[in-house]
Amino acid sequence: MENKDDNREELMLLRITGEDRPGLTASIMEILTRYGVHIQDIGQADIHSTLSLGILIRVAEENSGRVMKELLFKASELNVNIKFYPVTLDEYEAWVARQGKNRYMLTVLGRRLEARQIGAVTRLIADQGLNIDGIKRLTGRASIVHPLEKTRACIQFSVRGTPKDKEELHGELLRMSKELEIDCSFQTDNMYRRMRRLICFDMDSTLIQAEVIDELARKHGVYDQVAAITASAMRGEIDFKESFTRRCQLLKGLDVSVMREIAENLPFTEGVDRLMYVLKRYGYKIAILSGGFTFFGEYIQKKYGIDYVYANELEIDETGHLTGNYVGEIVDGRRKAELLRLIAQVEKVDLQQTIAVGDGANDLPMLSEAGLGIAFHAKPRVVANAQQSINTIGLDGVLYFLGFKDSYLDERAQ
Repeated sequence: MENKDDNREELMLLRITGEDRPGLTASIMEILTRYGVHIQDIGQADIHSTLSLGILIRVAEENSGRVMKELLFKASELNVNIKFYPVTLDEYEAWVARQGKNRYMLTVLGRRLEARQIGAVTRLIADQGLNIDGIKRLTGRASIVHPLEKTRACIQFSVRGTPKDKEELHGELLRMSKELEIDCSFQTDNMYRRMRRLICFDMDSTLIQAEVIDELARKHGVYDQVAAITASAMRGEIDFKESFTRRCQLLKGLDVSVMREIAENLPFTEGVDRLMYVLKRYGYKIAILSGGFTFFGEYIQKKYGIDYVYANELEIDETGHLTGNYVGEIVDGRRKAELLRLIAQVEKVDLQQTIAVGDGANDLPMLSEAGLGIAFHAKPRVVANAQQSINTIGLDGVLYFLGFKDSYLDERAQ
């Protein structure tokens, strides 16, 4: 190739592999600096102290031989391998043109990831005409000698291109998730993905592993009646408002002390402590948007320092017993989506920077509204309609969909 000063130059790709050590890259750069080499591109990966370093250089033709000679001596001194690949100007310009293509992050997580699961995912990437630019492990290395009881494994693929059929891709990821016991998140890699700021959670069967109204009904001896109304609503025979009103009426006369007892013994979902600690540490605004009850939402709010709680208010009489009525507007699916928008507006957060997590059909409106909607251990209909889902591990799996890496977090967050 020739530049505007008519000086002939060569494009060359250097591939350096071997045992990594401090100062290796600096030693290479010292040689390139002496000959005025231009760096057109550079990338490095390191796994178990094994280095793979690629450098695309532009060097004056008269210096290329000397550069290669010095690099070979240095590679021998450092006990690494170095190979040289000439690159034509047309090839380089073709690479430049490809940088404008769409980029996506495909995150795969589960209790453990093996060759068959990674193989299925990478085959799907290839079948959709996408190219893998990088692979990163987000979870820490698992001990073989001292394995954890509840392991988690996550790999993030950076891919480039345009999927042949996005709907088919989503469907295949759903199928593989079910068959291979993995969870997959396919997100456009843009600034919004890296700058999420507001996260809204459902409460019952999401933050806690219980439906509080069922627990109240058990304590009050009306569980069968409440369950029958719930089943009727699930069949579509009555709407949420009617089912909620009728179930509340069955709780009339329940002592508030029972609610306090249940609150103090809530079964929190696996991973909640870790998730909340990390979200607070990194400045996320957190909200509970629940069709459950404020009494329990406020208890969780105090425990974790949550910023907003919107749920249903049970009316309590002067003797400290439930009246069977509720106060204010019912928080249903429509209201959850509305509240997500309002909180985002108050916090001056773009909707694309919001996250919603829930398990039920009444969470679908807010899951659809949010920039990232995650169905958590949800029913098949909810999973099928959500953008992403987590079914294999605890709620802290959300962190990996946000791009967090275990090594970024301190011991308390592990």
